[in-house]
Amino acid sequence: MFQIRKAAVLGSGVMGSGIAAHLANIGIPTLLLDIVPKTLTDKENAKGLTLESKEVRNRFSRSAIEKLGKQKPAPLTAKENVALIEYGNLEDDIERLGEVDWIIEVVVEKLEVKQQLFEKVDRVRKKGTIVSSNTSGISIEAMAEGRSEDFQTHFLGTHFFNPPRYLKLLEMIPTEKTDPSVLTFMKTFGEDTLGKGVVIAKDTPNFIANRIGTYGLLITLQEMLAKGYSAGEVDSVTGPLIGRPKSATFRTLDVVGLDTFVHVSNNVYENVQEEEREVFKIPDFMLKMLENNWLGSKTGQGFFLKQGKEILELDPITFEYGPRKKLATASTEMSKQEKGLVNKLKTLVYAEDRAGTLLQAIILPTLLYSAKLYKDIADHIVSIDQAMKWGFGWELGPFETWDAIGVRRSVEKIKENGSTVPAWVEEMLAKGFETFYKQDNGNTYYYDDGLYKAVEQNKKNINLQLVKEQKGVRKKNSGASLIDIGDGVLCLEFHSPSNAIGTDITQMISYAIDEVERNYKGLVIGNHGKNFCVGANLAMMLMEAQDENYDEINYVVKQFQDTLMKIKYSSKPVVVAPHGMTLGGGAEICLPAASIQAASETYMGLVEASVGLIPGGGGNKELYIKHLNKMKSGVEIDLLKVASKVFETIAMAKVSTSAQEAVISNFLGDKDGISVNDDHLLYDAKQKALALYEAGYKPPVRKKIPVAGETGYATLLIGAETMHQSGYISEYDMKIAKRLAYVIAGGKVPYGTEVDEQYLLDIEREAFLSLIQDMKSQARMQHMLTKGKPLRN
Repeated sequence: MFQIRKAAVLGSGVMGSGIAAHLANIGIPTLLLDIVPKTLTDKENAKGLTLESKEVRNRFSRSAIEKLGKQKPAPLTAKENVALIEYGNLEDDIERLGEVDWIIEVVVEKLEVKQQLFEKVDRVRKKGTIVSSNTSGISIEAMAEGRSEDFQTHFLGTHFFNPPRYLKLLEMIPTEKTDPSVLTFMKTFGEDTLGKGVVIAKDTPNFIANRIGTYGLLITLQEMLAKGYSAGEVDSVTGPLIGRPKSATFRTLDVVGLDTFVHVSNNVYENVQEEEREVFKIPDFMLKMLENNWLGSKTGQGFFLKQGKEILELDPITFEYGPRKKLATASTEMSKQEKGLVNKLKTLVYAEDRAGTLLQAIILPTLLYSAKLYKDIADHIVSIDQAMKWGFGWELGPFETWDAIGVRRSVEKIKENGSTVPAWVEEMLAKGFETFYKQDNGNTYYYDDGLYKAVEQNKKNINLQLVKEQKGVRKKNSGASLIDIGDGVLCLEFHSPSNAIGTDITQMISYAIDEVERNYKGLVIGNHGKNFCVGANLAMMLMEAQDENYDEINYVVKQFQDTLMKIKYSSKPVVVAPHGMTLGGGAEICLPAASIQAASETYMGLVEASVGLIPGGGGNKELYIKHLNKMKSGVEIDLLKVASKVFETIAMAKVSTSAQEAVISNFLGDKDGISVNDDHLLYDAKQKALALYEAGYKPPVRKKIPVAGETGYATLLIGAETMHQSGYISEYDMKIAKRLAYVIAGGKVPYGTEVDEQYLLDIEREAFLSLIQDMKSQARMQHMLTKGKPLRN
């Protein structure tokens, strides 16, 4: 039985230190080793150090660890995690590899260097230790040549994508001698513990995602040069418009780095003898960019150059930068009116205008290349689709894209263009099978070798869409659906625009709790949206305020407060499963729950102050209670300290940068959990609801809450006034701060007074209503809706 309690990462570059950080984020102590420097720096010379000094010998790994806290995006989910990473070097500390259960090699991409390192590793590792390489394309088989039998049976490729914390894909590449039990364990470990989407790849140049992704990018480059498109024009139609990331094509290349891309491309060019080999030859103008050190973001310029607020694009002919262009054609405008990516793609790919011609010329060849290669680089088409979605952020993989635009129609177009379609695709169509995937009774099947096979599903992946197809919907309105996810647990799914909270969602929460209390064991509130919930329906609230419908606003806020109290005091456990942005009302839904099961990448905060308001659904009260509960029982609680922390968090609209940070800021407590793999979030939340039920769950006892009162109010205002006088906050910010301070302190009562929850809810609602009536708050709300950023008026 394998177990990974401690790991070692060999190589402390950006990738190596990023992998070490990811391991630390999930609580695995990690040893980070690198080579010993051959020369001293000026600073080391000035200190009188020598090449034998420990500080010098550990310079590379120590420096890499120090940089982790400064990098953006942050590799660590909490800065405290760095304590789990220990530095050293590959000479003095090589014997320490005998302490670890997993050794990950991330050194320079040269086969002979890796082979020499693995020879040393083989001598010191303990039997049964798993060893892997993070290579992006060097042969895994070749690396293991000459090693001991135990090394070879425990060796495989584990190709993380950069940055490891954020990109989901982990390609695993076994050799012919890798023990199947090692691969099975590592796949499960990768999914359950590392939180990755694991794809098994074959030992071919660049494996799956980089092979397909690099081909697609180079085809795009060729089309750009041949037809005179600019980098900006290409990026304007190869991003979200076709289900790809905002960075599209050339902005992605700038972020990745031209040097890295050239290395990956050359790896294919030098190691394959296929018909498309010449596609991987780097164009001359890119080699010139390389010579100029125009590598992209890391050198300040690449395909794009930022000057002030303006972004300029590179002309590959003149090598001068000019204004960034965009493609605006009939098909791009028409696609914006279409609902759903499938309809957008059909509109764009078959259009006869400049955008359609470009997309047809880059999408269709990529689909063909994927179909031609799929048996060589993967076991089935599902692996290729998953790799491109998890590694490159595509909304649809190549074969899903093919289904979207119509396989038969696209094949006809491909033939018209003079290209040959792989025989197995022709055979599929001849058999009357029109799609690579099909759905049947909530199950997904993929085409392979003449028939459809069930897509292997991890039991921990609860797909609400498939559950709805299998079981239907228990109840639904415009904002939410109530779904039976089995074992006596219901799930309430939000599906309003941006999952914003309106009266429809409030009503569904109330109904769901009533239904669960009567007939079920527990309720999970969760969804598959991009974000769990970004707050209340701001546009609706502003419209009501501008129409001076304050009685209606009071009713809606009171209804929201009452609903969240139903969550808190439900006789059956309510578990909320937030992910992504969980802001304002979204956070307020979480706070009173029996438990919160948060995705690791959950960004939680009460941000109402940024739109001129304060939380109105009970968020002030619940965050205050969370802080009180964190204090040790039996110790006199410093209510001023508690009130000050809560006031600062809400007044400054602080948002956690991870679920782990949400624990530090008390949005999450001891009874709450974190899911590293967001695909497992709903399953974990369901298991938590069941565990609470089986343990004889009882709702919290209603009790009074001690507040800081007038003393606390005065103390909070002193801090706010200091910020106001120093110019850090505006006069209107000060007005909001006064309202918030009054609510957090519990009004003008003596210090230590115990008040009930309804009293706190009432003064919170009153403060909310007074602010929303102010024109300056309404201006802030309007600015956020139109500009997407706060207004400081």
